[in-house]
Amino acid sequence: MAEQSTPPVEPESTRPGRLRVFLVDDHAMFRAGVRAELGAHVEVVGEASTVAEAVSRIAATGPDVVLLDVHMPDGGGRAVLEAMRRSHPEVRFLALSVSDAAEDVIGLIRAGARGYVTKTISPDELAAAIRRVADGDAVFSPRLAGFVLDAFAARPDAPVADPELDQLTNREREVLRLLARGYAYKEIARELYISIKTVETHVSNVLRKLQMSNRYELSRWAADRRLV
Repeated sequence: MAEQSTPPVEPESTRPGRLRVFLVDDHAMFRAGVRAELGAHVEVVGEASTVAEAVSRIAATGPDVVLLDVHMPDGGGRAVLEAMRRSHPEVRFLALSVSDAAEDVIGLIRAGARGYVTKTISPDELAAAIRRVADGDAVFSPRLAGFVLDAFAARPDAPVADPELDQLTNREREVLRLLARGYAYKEIARELYISIKTVETHVSNVLRKLQMSNRYELSRWAADRRLV
């Protein structure tokens, strides 16, 4: 009797019907890393570094899931969501950010994102999160789920706006948050992929806008608003 051979298992990267994913992030190196890590799990159909590029290219490619950075120089993830949710309601969005601040999480979910995970997530966990979002589930990094439950259960109609906080740009908020956590300027620069001089400029702007004189006052101010 002829020996029967077992058909080889087809790798996931060559199977038909893979999820189609679009990347939105203003750091090219990060996008390249995500693309490389996810290549065996999903089909990355496009990427963008600005809000305008994202809106145009998402509409053109029609992905299943968009991985969306929260803070970008020209408006960030919320601007993309607000531009896309009426014209392309079938596209699902998963926020992927360095920020784990409550106001960022709540703001993106209220704008229409189906989930929010931080950039510390592993590639396998991220692939699983994408699949869950595509299936209609809501996905959050463990610590972040509490923010959403608190916001929508305890104060469902409460605005997330803060008049003082609203003075700051997205990048200034990121710098403030890391500064309040005790990061040195060079560590903030490395974390956000910007120069130390740019960090110093952002800190100076934050001090001026909030009418404070040093980083210790900023840290207390950020802690009072649970930004740390």
